[in-house]
Amino acid sequence: MNVWHTSSYSGGSGSCVEVAEGEAVLVRDTQNRDLGHIDYTPEAWTSFLSCTTLTNS
Repeated sequence: MNVWHTSSYSGGSGSCVEVAEGEAVLVRDTQNRDLGHIDYTPEAWTSFLSCTTLTNS
């Protein structure tokens, strides 16, 4: 079972996402949990974070 936690990449503006890591990385909007989540492979999630970090540097 995956354990959800607020992503460390979420800012303090209230626009947060929650992440659950395991065989797949699950991502959902904290304020709209009932809308479900998006599944990523760990490799795709790592790539996404890498690109996001480079863009915001």
